Amino acid sequence: MTTMLRTVNRVALGVVGLVLLAVGGAVLAVGLGANPPSWWLHDGKHDVLLSTAERTRWRHEGWWWPTVIAVLTVLVLLALWWLVAVLRRRRLGEVLVDTGDGAGALLRGRALEGVLAGDAARLDGVTHSHAHLTGRRDAPEAHVRLLLEPHVDPAVALDHLTNEALAHARDSAALESLPAEVRLRTAKHKAERVS
Repeated sequence: MTTMLRTVNRVALGVVGLVLLAVGGAVLAVGLGANPPSWWLHDGKHDVLLSTAERTRWRHEGWWWPTVIAVLTVLVLLALWWLVAVLRRRRLGEVLVDTGDGAGALLRGRALEGVLAGDAARLDGVTHSHAHLTGRRDAPEAHVRLLLEPHVDPAVALDHLTNEALAHARDSAALESLPAEVRLRTAKHKAERVS
């Protein structure tokens, strides 16, 4: 599904880009004085793309405005679907696990994220953790956010995360490596009174 969506995304963006480039370039060329072909939308540099007659031709027909609204609604819905699909697919859906028999197995990305976040949350001094995977299914990358208690040394927390939680996730999915971006934040606390 991810590969198909990526292919559709690239093809659609390529086609839209080429059409916009061709039409924009042609309009610019005619506007700068190039002779347009006989079938082109306008005749010369002082001609408008749509005349008043062309713009108002169907305005008084009963079907015109419902059709315009329906087409624009469909275009907006398709654009929103595409945007949601692109933003949702940033998260890795599945991880390819090498089983040693050449076939491999697929592990849900959210399952590995849950294990990684759970292991990180159990580390000493971590009050909250969040993890998500990006990249390719045969080369995932982890993005981990940790909320640390005020007394915790960030270097120690990072060391524990690397040697325990990330190592466990890497080994359990039989990955050669699991690069990670880790963001550490300290939980806010009230000032303590010293007497």
